[in-house]
Amino acid sequence: MTIAVAPKTTYDRDFYEWVQETTAKLKAKDFDHADLENLIEEIESLGTSERREILNRLATLLEHLLKRMCIIDMPDCFDGWERTIREQRRQIKRTLKTSPSLKNYFAEIFDYAYEDALDEVRKEKGYKSVTFPDTWQFNRDIESMLNIDFWE
Repeated sequence: MTIAVAPKTTYDRDFYEWVQETTAKLKAKDFDHADLENLIEEIESLGTSERREILNRLATLLEHLLKRMCIIDMPDCFDGWERTIREQRRQIKRTLKTSPSLKNYFAEIFDYAYEDALDEVRKEKGYKSVTFPDTWQFNRDIESMLNIDFWE
């Protein structure tokens, strides 16, 4: 018994070539020959990627905010935590500038990001004796999260 294998498309063989071909077809308005199925999938994945970026950066931001606010006996670490806080804020601002509709998503994922951050800091060996709050006790709006140094 022979199993027929579908021939690989350009999308399957060479993604970059597929992008070039698809771009050329779209510019020429040759929609009948464009690989719309894979194009739709790729466009959808772009939105997913942006959302994942916000979630990951917010979780990292919260993780370092927690460290900076709750771990007072490690002043040698403050600068590194603050640098990470600034970088995460900068990257979140850049993402929101190009995709402002993600501001709504920010509020939606805040609790998930906080749970991730809390889970991470509680698992780190050096912080086992630190009590981290179960809930975020400050403003959680975007402006506060991106601008307030909660430890001051």
